[in-house]
Amino acid sequence: MPIRREARFHYPIDWPQISDSVRFGRAKGKCESCGRPHGEKVRCLPDGRWFDQDSGTWRDGFGQPASWPDIEEACQVKTTRVVLAACHRDHDPTNNRPQNLAAWCQRCHLRHDRAYHRRQAWVTIMLRRALGDLFLGRYRRW
Repeated sequence: MPIRREARFHYPIDWPQISDSVRFGRAKGKCESCGRPHGEKVRCLPDGRWFDQDSGTWRDGFGQPASWPDIEEACQVKTTRVVLAACHRDHDPTNNRPQNLAAWCQRCHLRHDRAYHRRQAWVTIMLRRALGDLFLGRYRRW
């Protein structure tokens, strides 16, 4: 995931090299949580299952073998390109110890950061309400 401009000073100057060593050195170009390969297009289902081209099987969201989709589920298959990111397990960008860094795909990274994103959405909604109260009067539901 791209680094936000206001958070850049938290990362070390050699972050690209650290990220590459985690994603391609240690993880060998695969997500450490689910095993999706970096840079390839994979077929995915809404429930998190994905088709592993190398082994010819469907895998669940944690990389374990899963059941094949039936006809109805097969109609919901979408293709996505996997992009690995070096992620901080404790959400602290200044903590760059190898055991704190993980190579995760977009799905696993978003799953790990779900609580943070929900808090940010709540803050955004509250700020919009406050701004509306300031200029339009008390916030009313439709």
